[in-house]
Amino acid sequence: MSSPRLSLPRQALLGLAVGVVYGLVCRLLFDSKGNPSEVSKDEGLLAIMSLSFIFLVPMALGFLVVWFSETQKSWARRVFRPWLAGLAFMAAAIAFHLEGFICVILWLPLVWFMSSLGGVLAGVLRDARASDGSKRLCVAAVALLPFVAGPLESLRERETEIRTAHASIEIAASPARVWRQIRSVPRITEAEHGPSWSHRLGFPRPTEAVLEGTGVGSVRYARFEGDVLFVEKVTEWEENKRLSFSIAADTKNIPPTTFDEHVTIGGPYFDVLHGTYWIEALGPDRVVLHLSSDQRLSTGFNFYSQWWTVWLMNDLQSYILRIIKARAERDR
Repeated sequence: MSSPRLSLPRQALLGLAVGVVYGLVCRLLFDSKGNPSEVSKDEGLLAIMSLSFIFLVPMALGFLVVWFSETQKSWARRVFRPWLAGLAFMAAAIAFHLEGFICVILWLPLVWFMSSLGGVLAGVLRDARASDGSKRLCVAAVALLPFVAGPLESLRERETEIRTAHASIEIAASPARVWRQIRSVPRITEAEHGPSWSHRLGFPRPTEAVLEGTGVGSVRYARFEGDVLFVEKVTEWEENKRLSFSIAADTKNIPPTTFDEHVTIGGPYFDVLHGTYWIEALGPDRVVLHLSSDQRLSTGFNFYSQWWTVWLMNDLQSYILRIIKARAERDR
């Protein structure tokens, strides 16, 4: 006598459980093993910041969810049911301190897209006219794909790219008044802070920037919440016009709880290298203040991470410019 078939709710739960467990196992097996200062070397055969993990694991997760949960054909379920497993997997990763909140939010859109793709592929395989043995072989191949692709990807040298983020704001103040606000930034009070997406995601807010010296070669110390310090050496100084500086994060003194491991500024995958303020005069008491910065990206998927990087930096820079605008327009 054959065993009774699981009812739809129980079958669906089985598929979701398989997907979540698969995701957690992959997260435990994929890990950065090497020296953080040498991104492309000795990172291990299964690196987290790789295409194999970031793209293929969600795809395989979605595939397994649909394969083990489907009792009747439904393209809507094939597309959206993997989302539940993806959310549960990421919630579990946060709960078990495998990932931080920032990383999860940045990864979430890709997890949804790739898991839906995997669910659709599982549906196509279910509909295919092939033997059960062939189908089971395909399922095993999909589940093992990230573990095969990971070591192959580790043979490829990690590419480094430089991206620039730019923000600007119009200010009803003279160039001299604006210059005073960008040269040094006195401590920002709680009343001056406002909402921003980057801070909602967990990035620290700026607190002050202290200038030591004058002109090229002087040093700015830009502080953020969470004991984050950037040492900014002035490379260009045009009074009331332009201020440029190199940026070096004080990584030795940043607490490990301030940033998620994989988005630490000055870490192996991301850094801010250079910043520039420049004042565009529109009239005696009206200017446009620009702020740009250059960032280094060293992930296995720069084509995806660049969008988040530029968006977050633009948001942070716009936040700083709004504070400068409010102060300069008050300083009459």
